[in-house]
Amino acid sequence: MISRRALIGAAIAASGLVAASGGAAAAYHAAMAKAEALVSPGLSKVVRSRFGDLEYAEAGAGTPLLMVHGTGGGFDQGLFFTRRYWEGGYRVLAPSRFGYLRSNFPDDPSSENQADAFADLLDTLEIDRIAVAGGSAGALSAMAFAIRHPDRCAALIPLVPASHVPRDEPVQSVPPGQMQMAMEVLKSDFLFWLAIATVPDLLTEALLATSPALVRAANTGEQARARHILDSILPVSRRAKGLLNDALLAGNPAPMALKSITAPTLAISYEDDGFGTAAAARYIAEQVPGAQVHIFADGGHIGIGHDAECFMQVDRFLKQNGYV
Repeated sequence: MISRRALIGAAIAASGLVAASGGAAAAYHAAMAKAEALVSPGLSKVVRSRFGDLEYAEAGAGTPLLMVHGTGGGFDQGLFFTRRYWEGGYRVLAPSRFGYLRSNFPDDPSSENQADAFADLLDTLEIDRIAVAGGSAGALSAMAFAIRHPDRCAALIPLVPASHVPRDEPVQSVPPGQMQMAMEVLKSDFLFWLAIATVPDLLTEALLATSPALVRAANTGEQARARHILDSILPVSRRAKGLLNDALLAGNPAPMALKSITAPTLAISYEDDGFGTAAAARYIAEQVPGAQVHIFADGGHIGIGHDAECFMQVDRFLKQNGYV
């Protein structure tokens, strides 16, 4: 969910706020206690994969759906984004990707290896085939799963995919000094919390690639959803390795063998997504045989105002393809 440029934006914002932190200790500790409670070990399980420990959680009962979280997430984000699914007849499996929370960070944390780790999880749970949804940077490993394990992928749903789009100009690399600044912020829960507490609009735009004005115009439920997504990046120190790996993988995503995907595919995005994933969703639909695409007119990167509609789109797609 967070690109390399967003990590840098967070670093610059948070590093400039340290002087304003007096008297914030109590609020910070309260926020951290709440954040830690949402990722308590009692809420998830850990299985052994060929790449080491892989954390996951599940919710609901019925048709299985693997939800691959975006940047800044973990199993908690996967469950949060699929609440309508596990309340509506799906058994949602939500792993934490490499470097997030209790999942290992192997020597080669590629999207392809992450996809193979998902296959190991399915083996452990004795699930032969499953529909796979991947949000933002999580779409990379979801797509890799469809490519590498076609017999096990019943359907593919890239959501605001941070995937490759052919470009006339190469993506600019980040200056080492700015990346180092971002790394320092990601090691500090306090600096990250301070930025959220002090300049939430700036971080909503930089990290969630969503217009703050759009959030303010939404109903109270959607406003609360947006704020939860931002707050739940904490504890950021326990997600830092995954965040930085996503900055490398999704900052300049490599081409993938999309034409080899055989699973029914539906790509979804929003025209005003600040990370430009609408173009990626259209490219997926052009390259994957028989794929469908749905682009909402607005919603930003987190789909403000369209959470229910997005669920209905996916649910209808899975039913039309005989998976449900």
